[in-house]
Amino acid sequence: MRPASLSSILDKEFLGTLEGHHTPVMLWGPPGVGKSQIVAQVGVRHTVPVIDVRLSQMEPSDLRGIPFRDKELVEWAIPSMLPDEERHGAMGILFLDEITSAVPSVSAAAYQLILDRRLGDYRVPDGWAIFAAGNRQGDRGVTYTMPAPLANRFSHFEVDLNLDDWVAWAYKHHIDERIIGFLRFRPEQLFNFDPAHNPVAFPTPRSWEFAHRALQKFGNSPNLLLGTLQACVGPAAGIELKAFVDSLDQMPDLDAILRGEDVKAPKEVDLQYAVASSLVGRAIRAKGTPEAAETYGHILNYAKAFPLKEMGVMLVSDMLRAVGDEIFGIPAFAQWAQSIGDIMLYD
Repeated sequence: MRPASLSSILDKEFLGTLEGHHTPVMLWGPPGVGKSQIVAQVGVRHTVPVIDVRLSQMEPSDLRGIPFRDKELVEWAIPSMLPDEERHGAMGILFLDEITSAVPSVSAAAYQLILDRRLGDYRVPDGWAIFAAGNRQGDRGVTYTMPAPLANRFSHFEVDLNLDDWVAWAYKHHIDERIIGFLRFRPEQLFNFDPAHNPVAFPTPRSWEFAHRALQKFGNSPNLLLGTLQACVGPAAGIELKAFVDSLDQMPDLDAILRGEDVKAPKEVDLQYAVASSLVGRAIRAKGTPEAAETYGHILNYAKAFPLKEMGVMLVSDMLRAVGDEIFGIPAFAQWAQSIGDIMLYD
């Protein structure tokens, strides 16, 4: 399931704790696809804490607690990391990450916590949702088969990659527009992992964020840039991204486009993707400024200049997701929509 849909599901599951309808959720997926971020973003949207428990690093006693003698009885010291209404608040998310990498004895300790929302005398507060995540067995990570009793305590969703969702996230988090343009040009490189070859660096949404950081740090050091990009996303993808970045000196003048001047679109498809991603970035930076409407108008006018109308559709779609439906009120939007009417599908 695509990340945008999973985010909506987790939102509803979190809110379901308030009405007694919450079901623990298990997210499956290969490394680096953003499982943990999807959960973290739910916490941000609802302004609640997320307690991230890495079960792969736990011993059974870390969850169950440590026994101690109280007169003639043995009591259990409840771990401080588990949600407590006084310490952490009445609402939140308990996130059991790397659950498939936990040794079976730790998984067994989690059974009661997940289904019954309790562990011995400890109870999970009513307003807390329980989410978990882990890698699949074919992903070459340290994984154990999830026991059937544990699996039956979750609703299960597999995280599917979706480039549009990632692009929307990337613009929102100020990922370098050169990387966005490159992945629009080479979408198959968003995630390229072959478990049979067991690579140490390979393209994933997570490693593209690392590549973004490398561009900021080493962009002015050409002799170091290729090696640092390859260290993030692997040898092949690193070479491709470096070549893409080097070709951008042939891009048209973006400032001239935003001034409304007549600028021809480049013939090279990779440069067209780079121009489109850069213009969306300019639209985002113009949002909320007095020049926003004028900037949007010039970008919408330029969207008609691409040799492929689909490129203009991609540009305007990304722009709409990034800045919102205020572009519908720009006169140039109606003109652009009319110009691409022959490739639009209607029910």
